[in-house]
Amino acid sequence: MDFNVKKLASGAGLFLTRAVQFTEEKLGQAEKTELDAQFENLMSRADCTKHWTEKIYRQTEVLLQPNPSARIEEFLFEKLDWKVPSRVTNAELLGQYMQDAAKEFDLGTPYGNTLEKVGECEKRLGEAEREFLQTSAISFLTPLRNFLEGDWRTISKERRLLENLRLDLDACKTRVKKAKVAEAKAATLDWSKSCEGNLSVILFLLFQAEHELRIAQTEFDRQAEVTRLLLEGISSTHVNHLRCLHEFVEAQAAYYKQCHLHMQELQKELGRLPNAFALNSTNAIATPSMVTEGSSSPVETDTLKIEEVQAPATGTRKARVLYDYDAADSSELSLLADELITVYTVPGMDSDWLIGEKGNHKGKVPVTYLELLS
Repeated sequence: MDFNVKKLASGAGLFLTRAVQFTEEKLGQAEKTELDAQFENLMSRADCTKHWTEKIYRQTEVLLQPNPSARIEEFLFEKLDWKVPSRVTNAELLGQYMQDAAKEFDLGTPYGNTLEKVGECEKRLGEAEREFLQTSAISFLTPLRNFLEGDWRTISKERRLLENLRLDLDACKTRVKKAKVAEAKAATLDWSKSCEGNLSVILFLLFQAEHELRIAQTEFDRQAEVTRLLLEGISSTHVNHLRCLHEFVEAQAAYYKQCHLHMQELQKELGRLPNAFALNSTNAIATPSMVTEGSSSPVETDTLKIEEVQAPATGTRKARVLYDYDAADSSELSLLADELITVYTVPGMDSDWLIGEKGNHKGKVPVTYLELLS
């Protein structure tokens, strides 16, 4: 118990000494030991690194998980060391709704069939998004968080300790200065036995203060070197974060590329489906009463034969191909991105398609793959 009381009293005295020294420095009544310019630059660089790493980390979290409630829930699960529950992405949920609706509307109808295919594509997009989120969290978010919660906390702790030792050092310097002033005053007094006793006390206090100053200087120098090494390690942190940034960009590029491929495949599939709303130029819906005996349904019209299509004298245009396109059959024309072709329309043709020509080859091409030039 006595030991705890003494320790508490010693700690309180040390805290009071530091508080007095700090206050006097702020009031300009005490000198402050200044760190060298290189050390100050290292600390500024570390503070800057922490500031922007924290901002990038928070905003990346928002990018990967826009829902703040979900972020808070994941944070609590991690702090409680529980397994974070798997979440269904918005694209996957939309795809499931579309597929459920397709079953209700009948897969045999154009709308139901299209809903089924679009829903399947949305699910694939959701799976790609899930993989991207997991990869980004591991390769980018985790290293940033490890720096903020690990390395930076260690640096902050050592910097606080250095500041406390700096206050102790300056307090010792102040005591030495006061003891020397007292010694000088005592030396100017008339010599007597009382003066001799006071001078002995002053010399003892001066000796003790100088001894404490040497100890404080040694501890401060040692802590300054430890803190300097940690601050110089920020350069290694930048190198590590640079590598993580490259991995994040690669994951993002792979994700968008995969999404683009999925959408291209979907466009090709939809382009091969019968376009119900384009079967009648007036968008009228055929009913049984409209189909007379001996007449044919619009769906039963003859397939357009490309070799019989003649280019009109006027109305041809140049077009630039936006994406690669593989012809599904002999009536279509395969395309390569960025090549220029001649396109034109023919009467009765679906508005989603054009007739394209390049060299001696001719065939149908989807409008969505083209950029029409004037």
